[in-house]
Amino acid sequence: MSPDVKNKTARPKPFLRPEYCKGCGRCVAACPKKCISSTGEVNPETGCVPVQINYQECISCGTCFMACPEPYALHPDNIEYFWEVPNGQPQEKLPTAEDIPDRIIPLPNLEPMMIKGTYASAIGALLAGCRHFFGYPITPSTEGAELMAKILPHVEGVFLQAVSEVATINYMYGCGGAGRPCMTFTSSPGFSLMLEGISYMIGAQVPGVIVNVMRGGPGLGNIAPEQADIKLVCRGLGHGNTHAIALAPSDPQEMLDLTMEAFKLTFKYRLPVIILGDGYLGQVTGQVKLPDHMIEPGIPKWAVAGDHDHRANLICSIQLTDVDLEKFNEHLNDVYRNITEHEQRSDLFMTDDCEVLFVAANTPARMAKGAIKILRDQGIKAGLFRPITLWPFPIDALLPLLQKKLHRIVVVEASPGQLEDEMYLALSHAGAVNLPPIEHVRHLGGILPQSQEIAAAVLKMEEVQ
Repeated sequence: MSPDVKNKTARPKPFLRPEYCKGCGRCVAACPKKCISSTGEVNPETGCVPVQINYQECISCGTCFMACPEPYALHPDNIEYFWEVPNGQPQEKLPTAEDIPDRIIPLPNLEPMMIKGTYASAIGALLAGCRHFFGYPITPSTEGAELMAKILPHVEGVFLQAVSEVATINYMYGCGGAGRPCMTFTSSPGFSLMLEGISYMIGAQVPGVIVNVMRGGPGLGNIAPEQADIKLVCRGLGHGNTHAIALAPSDPQEMLDLTMEAFKLTFKYRLPVIILGDGYLGQVTGQVKLPDHMIEPGIPKWAVAGDHDHRANLICSIQLTDVDLEKFNEHLNDVYRNITEHEQRSDLFMTDDCEVLFVAANTPARMAKGAIKILRDQGIKAGLFRPITLWPFPIDALLPLLQKKLHRIVVVEASPGQLEDEMYLALSHAGAVNLPPIEHVRHLGGILPQSQEIAAAVLKMEEVQ
């Protein structure tokens, strides 16, 4: 039974808002008529057990008002909330923000630069409009952060060295939630520490770019190049229903280009984007050509930007009711399907007539290209399928290659089969059958497969056949 809130002259009855009640029981103990009791049921919106009032027994003594520690849970029924009727006037309508679009700024034609991979990625971020960097130094990615620290103060940007990788990802949550492009550089142990925050960012639909320059593991391992974070990025990206686009560049030019693309994708889908490079790629020097434009970022309409137009927005990863959380996960699954359909990326090298198909990413893909030259000189028609997106795996481009008369598929990687597992899973989901033999050349612990070694392994396989 609800109180009569229209009678303003009678002594006010208690008015209870269960969503604000913490179930502390102070009002239960204070009531002289014992007409307040616990409901005994958890409110799914708060996780607390609120009280209930028997208005038939209530004498409107007001004792419960004074006992309640919550300002809006239990109060006289003649109180008007300030947010409902401020100063007796109707509340103003909250503003509806509009997207402020990016602005493309042309760049002059410049001579190529010779720079290392981490520098190329940092420059790509700056050209994409990133002016906020958060990070904690860890080899072999630190040089990218150092370059951002030098440049950002001169372009009205913010560089903040966080106290840890955990702090880093939470800074990115806040910055991305404000609609600002932000990024970090890290390496495998540091990336592991970011996983909880990445899950929060996905749950709140917050953009951000994370460059993970993979090193040897597990544990502290070493600082040599490895690819053993593929499983973590593609199948273990924090708790819950989490996925994010994972881009795998193979040279410094792609470190720049794919970093620029990552910022485009992270705002397009409102999800973090991971750039996966190996330790060698982060440190190797290569020729890099700058693009013909840079981006001056706008502000998306959903951002919590701290101004008048965006003040009705909310960024949050909490969905306390199971129905709401299921609905949100269904929305996420729709986003993931859209990404899988439209964002698969790969590169083909000499696959038109190939009989031996290499599958490789990052630096091992370059080693595979060297092996292809060796094998072709020996009369073996080898080619390369290079996945650029590790998630989603570019299965749509791989399937047509299976129609060729392949002797075998050889997966080349610096991990214990994590890239091969992604390929197998994608093939399974695609219902691929009658596959050629699938073999591999692998190294662990920071050792990269070498071109001569790969070619020799294939020659031995062909002899056995």
